Amino acid sequence: MTFQSAVRRVGVVVAIAALAASAGCAKKEDGETQASGVKLVEKGKLTVCTHLPYAPFQSKDAGGKVVGFDVDVMDLVAKELGVEQAIVDTPFEGIKSGQDLNTGKCDAAAAGMTITEERQKVMNFSDPYFDATQAMLVKTGKPYKSLDDLRGKKVGVQAATTGRDYAKKLADEKGLQLVEFEDLAAEQQALANGQVEAAINDLPVWTEYIKEHQGGFEVTAEFDTGEQYGFSVKKDGNPELLKKINEVLAKAKQDGTYDTIYEKWIGKKPNA
Repeated sequence: MTFQSAVRRVGVVVAIAALAASAGCAKKEDGETQASGVKLVEKGKLTVCTHLPYAPFQSKDAGGKVVGFDVDVMDLVAKELGVEQAIVDTPFEGIKSGQDLNTGKCDAAAAGMTITEERQKVMNFSDPYFDATQAMLVKTGKPYKSLDDLRGKKVGVQAATTGRDYAKKLADEKGLQLVEFEDLAAEQQALANGQVEAAINDLPVWTEYIKEHQGGFEVTAEFDTGEQYGFSVKKDGNPELLKKINEVLAKAKQDGTYDTIYEKWIGKKPNA
C-alpha cells in the first residue's frame, strides 16, 4: 500500500465516523424536541418524577401499576403531546430540590407537591391544581384531639414535606417530639405499630388511608395552612412544557374532566 492510498483510506474512515457521530447527535435531538416544540428527555415519552406511595395522588394498585390523581392529570398532558407518560419513582428530596429536573432525570414532577417560595427558586410551577390542608391522624379511640394534647409525645412527620415544616415550627411551643420518616409508608407504619402517637401529613392521604383501614384510624385535627399543589418543570428550562401543562389544566377544568378526576380520587367534587 502506498503512502497516498493509506492517507486516503484513513480519510474515508474519519469521514464515516464523523457522519455516524452526526447521525447519532441528530437522533438525540429528535428525542429531545417534539413537533409541538416541547422538549422531552426521551423521545415519545413524557417522563414524570414522583415519590411513591402518596395515595390518592400516586401509588401502585394491586397489579403494580402506578395510579392516582396526579397520574390521571399528567396522562392528559401526555395525550395532548401525543406521547406516553413514563413514571420515575425517586426520593422526594431530589424532586423538591429541583435536582431531578435539572439533571434531566425527568421532564416534570408530579408528586402532590405544595408550591412554596423556596421551591419556586429551583423550579417552575404550573398553575395550582389542588388546595391542600394538613391533618393529624391517630389510632381510633386515642385521646389526642389537638397538638396541645401531644405534649411530650412522639409525632410522626414525613421528611422534606410542608407537613414536617408545619410541625417543626410548633414543636417547641407544643412540646412535640418529632420523628421524621423518609416516606409516607414508613410514617403510616410507625403510627400503626405504636412508634408514634400521632402523624401529620396532607389530609387527602389520611382520608385514603382511613378508607383502606376501616375503623383503625381517624383524623382528629385539621390545620388550614393555605397550601396549593402544582406540577413543576426545570427552572427556566422548559417554558413550552409548562405552558402546555397549564393549557391542559385549564381545558380539563372547563370541560369537566378535572372534576371527574377529582371526584374519582378524592371522593367528592371540588369546591366551586
